[in-house]
Amino acid sequence: MRGYNRVILVGNLTRDPELRYTPKGTAVARLGLAVNRSWRDPETNETKEEVTFIDVDAWGKQAEVIAQYMKKGRPLLVEGRLKQDSWEDKNTKEKRHKMGVVLESFQFLGDGQGRSGESEGGDSGFNAAAPSAARPPYSAKPPAGSNSGGSGSQNLPPEEDDVPF
Repeated sequence: MRGYNRVILVGNLTRDPELRYTPKGTAVARLGLAVNRSWRDPETNETKEEVTFIDVDAWGKQAEVIAQYMKKGRPLLVEGRLKQDSWEDKNTKEKRHKMGVVLESFQFLGDGQGRSGESEGGDSGFNAAAPSAARPPYSAKPPAGSNSGGSGSQNLPPEEDDVPF
């Protein structure tokens, strides 16, 4: 059976995006996303809150755009896939694992100033004249019929050996 791996998250950046380049020149941005969940405890009727911190990796032009426009605290919608990294701890020699998200598309949220309260509808603040529903999330996939000048694989993540983190 074929699997399905898709994640959609809305949260705030926990730090400024960290932009680096692989030895082959591909941009890589690492960002931290804080996603909040609120609920009411049925026994005490108190509002409870839980925060989940997620590491997100963006590649190519998307990485450069996010690094240029996003800062700590700003809201962002991320669509991507889960990826588990595995390594051996150098000190304890134990096998370690970490789950993260590889960004495939995104959308700026809020008013462009890091305040998300007034315009939760997905307005990035960069083109206020266009309704947010008319602007699809940014994607690295070129439009059909466009001449990207390459084989189409330029937006795929490079081999793990090339990651500068």
